[in-house]
Amino acid sequence: MVPFLGARGKFSQRARLIKEALYYRYPSPQYNRRPSYGTCLNNILQDILIRWRRMQGYNTLWMPGTDHAGIATQNVVERELGTKRIKREQLGRERFVEEVWKWKKKYGSTIIQQLKKLGSSCDWERERFTMDDGLSAAVKETFVRLFQRGLIYKGTYIINWCPRCRTALADDEVEHEEHDGHLWHIKYPFRDAPHLFMIVATTRPETMLGDVAVAVNPRDDRYKDMIGESLTLPVVGRELPIIADEFVDPSFGTGAVKVTPAHDPNDFEMGKRHNLTPLVIMQENGAMNELAGDYEGMDRFECRDALVEELKLKKFIEMVTPHKHSVGHCYRCHCVIEPYLSEQWFIRMRPLADAAIKASQKKSVTFFPERWEKIYLSWLENVRDWCISRQIWWGHRIPAWHCQDCGEITVAVEAPAECIKCSGSTLKQDEDVLDTWFSSALWPFSTLGWPAETPELQYYYPTSTLITDRGIIYFWVARMVMMGLEFMNHVPFSNVYIHGTILDEQGRKMSKSLGNGIDPLVMIDQYGADALRFSIIVLTTEGQDIKLAESRFEMGRNFTNKLWNAARFILMNLGEEHPQEITIESADYHFEDTWVLSRLNSTIKACTLYLEQFKFNDAAMKVYDFTWHSFCDWYLEIVKTRLYEPVSQKDKKVAQIVLAKVFHQILHLLHPFVPFITEELWQHLQSTVVKNRIDIHKNMHSKCLMSSFWPRADKRYEDQSAEEIMIILQDIIRSIRNIRSKMNIRDKQKLDAVISLSEDVGYELSGHSELLKRMASIEHLQIGVNLTKPANAACEVLGKIQAFVPLAGIIDPGAEKERQTKHLKQLEDYLIVVRGKLENKNFTARAPAHVVALEQNREKELLEQITKVKLILNDLG
Repeated sequence: MVPFLGARGKFSQRARLIKEALYYRYPSPQYNRRPSYGTCLNNILQDILIRWRRMQGYNTLWMPGTDHAGIATQNVVERELGTKRIKREQLGRERFVEEVWKWKKKYGSTIIQQLKKLGSSCDWERERFTMDDGLSAAVKETFVRLFQRGLIYKGTYIINWCPRCRTALADDEVEHEEHDGHLWHIKYPFRDAPHLFMIVATTRPETMLGDVAVAVNPRDDRYKDMIGESLTLPVVGRELPIIADEFVDPSFGTGAVKVTPAHDPNDFEMGKRHNLTPLVIMQENGAMNELAGDYEGMDRFECRDALVEELKLKKFIEMVTPHKHSVGHCYRCHCVIEPYLSEQWFIRMRPLADAAIKASQKKSVTFFPERWEKIYLSWLENVRDWCISRQIWWGHRIPAWHCQDCGEITVAVEAPAECIKCSGSTLKQDEDVLDTWFSSALWPFSTLGWPAETPELQYYYPTSTLITDRGIIYFWVARMVMMGLEFMNHVPFSNVYIHGTILDEQGRKMSKSLGNGIDPLVMIDQYGADALRFSIIVLTTEGQDIKLAESRFEMGRNFTNKLWNAARFILMNLGEEHPQEITIESADYHFEDTWVLSRLNSTIKACTLYLEQFKFNDAAMKVYDFTWHSFCDWYLEIVKTRLYEPVSQKDKKVAQIVLAKVFHQILHLLHPFVPFITEELWQHLQSTVVKNRIDIHKNMHSKCLMSSFWPRADKRYEDQSAEEIMIILQDIIRSIRNIRSKMNIRDKQKLDAVISLSEDVGYELSGHSELLKRMASIEHLQIGVNLTKPANAACEVLGKIQAFVPLAGIIDPGAEKERQTKHLKQLEDYLIVVRGKLENKNFTARAPAHVVALEQNREKELLEQITKVKLILNDLG
């Protein structure tokens, strides 16, 4: 259920708290299943946040746990018993609950072990379960206090009923789907003129057996004169009054609607307005009861078919038309929900919701991305009373006792000795249990010991951040806010980050029925936990849904391999048999050292800022870009000469210190994202630098990377000029390499080069000629302003800079020109074929869209290649 992240402010300051909350969505019946990618994403995000804050010096707490998932767990255990031909009724309540506890004991730790494999750094010793004694006590206390305040009451209302689970459901637990159904137009005869009819349209003809009236809109001219008349219910013969009610939509069907108060929420309200007596015509299992007459014992859908046939036979059906409408389903077993008149326990939500709305208006709770706040507020503004009772056996039993003598209800934390009204001693506890979300709503404070004033509660409540999925904004987020305000006088968290949903590469939800799921644990075994974590985070853009394919994990794997290989190179080049004490001054740094330290400084600032803004993928990509491109691709290559052929021992020592320092900080920045490999490499790096007396950080002597300090930007290393010059140098080096590639010149072949600058280039590059020569394999280099292009030279234009490479003596211009001309002819011939397809209307109209798109991409690629070849031919004269 809700692992809970918390962080005490730095240096015991109360001002800043970080506490992340997570709902695993893996309650009891799924303990033995694989975690979904939604669970993985949720845990990864929270682990990033908690590791980052921990490294910043916060006293963090991530309290893991699971909920008891009442309906789902009971269903699974019942199915298991069913394989042994045992029904729960045969066992009785106590023995059945014992069976559920056995199930929980067998499978309860499975998801926890899976999340540990993912790298979730929770405080596993604090693991909680919603049926723990302490949390159960909090549930009872909450119920009693809300009842005493008049916010919990028992009443008979229309609720959502699942005939399969045989329990009530809250509005949020009903999943609505569009169904292709029918609209039956049924003739209701007038009592005093049976040969005349009023046509009533319905999507659920079986419920007409419970009709008590027919309603029309009072402003509907078609029926004004009929209001107050009586009809006869077809088949049954019951007298039905025609009533007028503003709720009726004249444009729906015929404008006349049947009123069935016991089986429709709108009809129930209409029935109250007109003092109509509801008739319940179904049993709890969805079968028709004795009030259904000859249809008693039939399933509701069997009754529908049979009743429609009888209506047709007796010529009461005017017509049947196709009709698409929304049908509610149980969120657990997917059975079609039945609106059902039943006595249940409810929470009066309006006062609680108003307090939550005010908190949001005061910005006590802020959503990221902010668009989710509108949806959250919309639900609060239109919230209905919450049906909290469930007719199952697994869960928190309602702490209410019914007096068998006078019928009074006594609500108490512990079983009362006598009735509060008549003092009778014959008391029976309510059979129902509470909705699982009732205990989940208390999680931020019940897990910390409430209602007792524990040190943990005082220390960690209120929390700062909740990370969760949009699917439980109503189920959980809003309810936690309401309960936190009610019992703790403070919102449970100030920030709510809503992440997206992980879909398959075609944008569909992953499911067994579609066969499009990718097992996260298999991916961990194949690519590694770090690769899976990093790949998912890079794809996670601020609350957007993610399209995931197995190939996406290759990026994470390649990055971790790159990191590992960089570490091997660095560690191999830090060792010395007899390390010397050499004092390093800032003046000893080379240009590349200054540049990479400045780039590191910029990366630290950006990464920290992105994490503070919950832009996880931006933070990850910032570190990725610096690590792979700036550090590995450039700095490691530049510094090799100083390691292998140093001008002096001091020069080598400076290179070693910068290498170790930068890599040390890289490991810190990456640790929240890829904790396993960074911890391993950090341990090796620490032992190496200590052994070789390389002083790179004052806090180098932490026991582990996870508990060491998060890097801080240092103004001493800021050098914007170095970063800008390096961009130009990199462009020049790439241009020379491009010329090599275009002309098929070997990498080791020494070249001459001329770099021509415009007069307004504001940087002096001549001081970096050695770096350019070394990285581009140049023998003679000339840098100047407005230099003339040498004869027979290849050219690359870089804005205000031109790079020329003379080709005389390097290649045979004639042979190369002949080869490129032949290549150009092949490309142009291929382009004619591709364009022929695209100009063929039969092809573009009949071929699949992806095939047409493929040919369009080929055309674009061919045009780009032709342009490049023509430029080469131009260089060749």
